[in-house]
Amino acid sequence: MKLSVKATVFTAFFVSLSLCAAGVQARDDKHLLPIKDALELGKKQEGKWHLDEDIAFYFGDQSHPAVDATLVKGVITNKKTNAANKSDEEACNFAMLSALIQLQERARSEGGNAVINIESYFKKISFKSKDQFECHAGAIMAGVALRGDVVKLKK
Repeated sequence: MKLSVKATVFTAFFVSLSLCAAGVQARDDKHLLPIKDALELGKKQEGKWHLDEDIAFYFGDQSHPAVDATLVKGVITNKKTNAANKSDEEACNFAMLSALIQLQERARSEGGNAVINIESYFKKISFKSKDQFECHAGAIMAGVALRGDVVKLKK
């Protein structure tokens, strides 16, 4: 079977393109960043990006008031944000804020007043810390996944 010159060039082009693409990998940088920076960002924001003080957040094994009732165990949130034209830290803080807002809304809808035992849960791998959260940033997106328990704390 004889290929035409046009078919041969076309085939060679796609073979070389495939070989080039095999060597290219998307950026997926892991960052451990301060939780306090994302919380402060949420207090400064207005509207849908604002963290309200009626829902408390407790990270890792951080101490908290006694639990009156556990409403939902293991609530998971996985939020992404556009990272274009942002530093990794800035994009990660917005992804974290978005994840916390989702936990806040879930706690409120379940009748809770806190989310405890919050841990990073990226690709279902647990990272527990009182001070840091895990974020993965690429050229286009940054993402934060969290897991925690919605509770009603005693006052």
